[in-house]
Amino acid sequence: MSHKAQNNISIKNKRAFFEYDILETFIAGIQLVGTEIKSLRSGKAGLADSYCVFFSNELYVKNMHIAEYELGTCNNHIARRDRKLLLSRKELSKLQKKLKESGYTIVPLKLFINERGLAKLEIALAKGKKVYDKRESLKEKDSKRDMDRAMKF
Repeated sequence: MSHKAQNNISIKNKRAFFEYDILETFIAGIQLVGTEIKSLRSGKAGLADSYCVFFSNELYVKNMHIAEYELGTCNNHIARRDRKLLLSRKELSKLQKKLKESGYTIVPLKLFINERGLAKLEIALAKGKKVYDKRESLKEKDSKRDMDRAMKF
């Protein structure tokens, strides 16, 4: 199978846009083991409840689910292991400085396979929304939906 046929794999974290204000986004590579990429190419992954943390100046994504590969043998991967993210040193230091300020976090937004067939994770520096901000988001979403409905008629 060619890489071009598999480029349409894109797993999004819709909850992140509701829970957080997105300030800045980055594209990071992911360090994967053998069966993980095969499972990703079949679209069996999830970003719900995943987040990023620093361990000894390296960024890791925690709680990201990549289902076990159904044709994998005893060498299959662990579904929710910590996976190292690959960013430049400049980007890592920028993120680390921002995380030291209170209220900031790093959340994964989208998992995709690029045109070269490599798995990439779009992460964002984000600040948590307050409850009233979430209500505003819901009101905006409802009013947009109502306006779209009115346009159809």
